[in-house]
Amino acid sequence: MLRVRNVLIDLGLLSTHFVCDLVACRGACCEEGDLGAPLLNEEVQCIRNDLTAILPHINQNGRDCIAEGDFCEQTEEGEWVTQTVGGKACVFAVQDGGIWKCGIEKAHRAGATELLKPISCHLYPIRVEKVGSLDALYYHKWSICTPACSCGTALKVPVYQFLKAALTRCYGASWYEELEETAQAYLQQRSIT
Repeated sequence: MLRVRNVLIDLGLLSTHFVCDLVACRGACCEEGDLGAPLLNEEVQCIRNDLTAILPHINQNGRDCIAEGDFCEQTEEGEWVTQTVGGKACVFAVQDGGIWKCGIEKAHRAGATELLKPISCHLYPIRVEKVGSLDALYYHKWSICTPACSCGTALKVPVYQFLKAALTRCYGASWYEELEETAQAYLQQRSIT
């Protein structure tokens, strides 16, 4: 792993190519998986504050599920995740032309909430784990993202570059510039040896 300030970087973020191909995958990450999207405590509070304004931007199944319980739940480890509709799609997932998209992001674009979307979704396929006081960023390989890897390979875009906006949102523009420099130095050194 490489280190950029207080963040550890999995080398897979530099060596794996990735560009979402929604036409091919149909936004399956919003529907597949064991749990809903991971949420930060501040995201839970923001969604709770803006929920009334977000609800018109999600589908009826999601609204019904939220009305029956809540929009989120805690895992056994105490982490917050979004609820799912029948153990499948996230309660905030909406279909647009047969492609799953984020209803929170739709609400954000309409000016209904400050939250763009959960950072865990914005960062995907990066997953963040705590290692002591450091964040460790890992590439999460999932078969539904095979088209994204093919697209990224064709375009020669590594994961960290595809996720520039999300990484900048998390850690800031100067941190991302430092990541770029660190990645380029590492890749150049690797090509020499």
